[in-house]
Amino acid sequence: MTERLEMYRCEICGNLVEVILDGAGELVCCGEPMTLLHARNNDSEGLEKHVPVFDEIQDNKTKIRVGSIPHPMVNEHYVMFIEAVSKDNNETHLKYLYPADEPEMVTDLKNIAAREFCNIHGLWEGTND
Repeated sequence: MTERLEMYRCEICGNLVEVILDGAGELVCCGEPMTLLHARNNDSEGLEKHVPVFDEIQDNKTKIRVGSIPHPMVNEHYVMFIEAVSKDNNETHLKYLYPADEPEMVTDLKNIAAREFCNIHGLWEGTND
């Protein structure tokens, strides 16, 4: 069974899928079941910081930055996207990123969690509690 907003990855080809609606089936890619990703939320290991950080800015918007110090954004190691998710899971804002982009986004969603996906270290999350 899959649940809304879960993320699954194919271990063979690297496809990443986000569930839009709950379902009873199993997600399969390249003939194999996909792996459910579990977001990490503790930056205590390593030099790179991944947990999203929140800053209130003008016009009631929130800036989401990846890491307490900026995450690397080079071809070999970068944040592929940031997603803001309302606490009730009814709204999302997604921003795709590329090497040389700033690892941040601005959203007008309130009471949010944020997820980001690093091409090397996978899925991370944080909340603006």
